[in-house]
Amino acid sequence: MWAEIVGQPEAVRTLRTAAQAARDRLAGRRAATGAMTHAWLFTGPPGSGRSAVARSFAGALQCTDPETVGCGRCGACETALAGTHADVTIVAPEGLSISVAEMRSLVQAAARRPNTGQWRVVLIEDADRLTEGAANALLKAVEEPPERTVFLLCAPSDHPADVSVTIRSRCRAVQLRTPLAGAIAEVLRDRDGVEYSMAEWAASVCGGHVGRARRLATDPQARERREAVLRIPLGLRGLAEVFEEAGQLVRAAEAEAGEVNESRDEAEKEELRTAMGAGGTGKGTSSATKGANAALKELEKKQKARTTRSQRDALDLALVDLAGFYRDVLALRFGAEVPLNHPDFANQARRAAEEWTPETALRRLEAVLGCRTALDRNVKPIIAVEALAAELYR
Repeated sequence: MWAEIVGQPEAVRTLRTAAQAARDRLAGRRAATGAMTHAWLFTGPPGSGRSAVARSFAGALQCTDPETVGCGRCGACETALAGTHADVTIVAPEGLSISVAEMRSLVQAAARRPNTGQWRVVLIEDADRLTEGAANALLKAVEEPPERTVFLLCAPSDHPADVSVTIRSRCRAVQLRTPLAGAIAEVLRDRDGVEYSMAEWAASVCGGHVGRARRLATDPQARERREAVLRIPLGLRGLAEVFEEAGQLVRAAEAEAGEVNESRDEAEKEELRTAMGAGGTGKGTSSATKGANAALKELEKKQKARTTRSQRDALDLALVDLAGFYRDVLALRFGAEVPLNHPDFANQARRAAEEWTPETALRRLEAVLGCRTALDRNVKPIIAVEALAAELYR
């Protein structure tokens, strides 16, 4: 299980000790004092592997191997990693938030004793997306936890305050760090079979995001989209280009979201139609069809929310790349001896550092960060990006 975690040795030691303490407690043996608790909060920058760490810990808690905690080979470990274990519930928000209704249902399920596993584990990815009502519903369960239930919450380290302070105060925090480029490259080579030079390049430009490195190494279109974004700072020559670049950036995010969700959406619709008896004949067909249509509308609503979130995430990733370029310009302008975010665009960054004043580069960096904030506040993407492009041209 622990081999799935990249560049987090301290976290692995903490969680391995906790999983062993949990096993000892259930077996009636003396457990390490304070090693295990009922609620955990995993924080770390994007790409640090918060969800992967939480899943590995969930598998270790359910592991049935008598010799190893988190063997990665038994059925409990495999199903926990795959998200199919009967006693491991994973909540991954497909919209922009996690609703109170969804959380109340989850809390009710968490109150039951485990069916086949050692513990009932509730894993909430992106816990910062809990609405106020959902957070309050979860708080009651965390305050008065069932005897054999463990809550695992994941949240980004740049906004841990988005998780209610009352919830945070009842969780044991595990802070993850950005994996080093060498560790990411090694994973790409050994686990994914990526050629050496491609693995080294992807690891050097991914910003410590393991998933992003894997995608850049294996998807030519992802590489093309990144290059198009990084050509923007020196490519704006007139107001017409400002609006054209803004439109292309938004359309690229929409296309990327469509690639990710299109096949999944259709598969879900087909599965629902089959479950509701689509194509059937005979008595009761009419009422069944009405029920199927209502369920299909509800599914389409959820899929639309998921697509919106995917578009925002893709656009935010492009903005992170832009911010990294302006950071490189400032680093070169002041002679800072730090690794560049985009070493393959070092020549362009040097050219910008020679042409722009530090104030200009900083103003543009702040504009990119302001655009991210606007999108986070649900400003329409095309409006936010057009305003950004105009500021970058000024």
